[in-house]
Amino acid sequence: SIAPLLFSNTHSKKKKLRNGCSIRAELSDDNDPLLQAAINSASLHPLFIDPYAGCFVSTHTQMDMETKAKQYCIATKFIDDKLLSTVNHMDGLKQVVLLSDGMDTRPYRLNWPSSTIMFDISPLRVFQKAAEKLDGVGAKIPQRCLFLHVPLETPNIQETLVTKGFNGTRPSVWAIQGLPLMTLVSFEEILLTVSGMAMKGCLFFGELPAWLAETGIGNKSSMKKWINNIFMSYGFKVDMISYNEVAKRLGKVVKPGDYEKILFVAEQLRCSDDQMETWRKELQRVDEDGDEEGFEDL
Repeated sequence: SIAPLLFSNTHSKKKKLRNGCSIRAELSDDNDPLLQAAINSASLHPLFIDPYAGCFVSTHTQMDMETKAKQYCIATKFIDDKLLSTVNHMDGLKQVVLLSDGMDTRPYRLNWPSSTIMFDISPLRVFQKAAEKLDGVGAKIPQRCLFLHVPLETPNIQETLVTKGFNGTRPSVWAIQGLPLMTLVSFEEILLTVSGMAMKGCLFFGELPAWLAETGIGNKSSMKKWINNIFMSYGFKVDMISYNEVAKRLGKVVKPGDYEKILFVAEQLRCSDDQMETWRKELQRVDEDGDEEGFEDL
């Protein structure tokens, strides 16, 4: 009922990739795989972390609080804290881009500083369903903040972000958790977009499915080597984060289990496309001014 999901853009650095996302109109709540996956993730959130998670989960849903749920909640807490600590060190307008499953409640439940603009990139159908539920329980965006949605199905994500007000010459922070990824190509498109839009020094962090590494380099190669290589190819310096270390800092204990995710933090080492364009125009202006001065001397 759903074709492989691709995160598509027309970034000038790479050849445009075909948008392979297609959700048929006949999908219902019960057979929509993206909606069901988002609800399953929401069921892992204890209410002391996410007070709104309960509005997504039916009363008969069984909440498994074993290893999978604990590690998911530890990752959620890590991303929450990293987002707020990063945003609070930004001056002026604070740009936050959330790559999610459509049921990310961070815009509502976190204590965002004023002048924060949040962009949620996620499947439209899931986002709309979640927005209805959140409105029904009275969830509100903090005052003097702005929350905008960019459908994952949009042919050109980068262009849409700019249209909605994203500025590549200002700092931004990017976080991913729950975004539907079907192929390695879809993840590379994400890296391509973030690399083109995030200023030098900006952070990109979150959770990724571990199968991406197996798709990229095979089971025998180390995951750390793979993640370093793929992030560096798009201009990022990356660190893998240990779930156990995060758990210890939170005073929790996580038993080894079958939780196939990668927790990471990456720093942009390149300039954004907008930064490069600004500098190109400035250099062109300086050259033109120099040519005019030289002509006057003659």
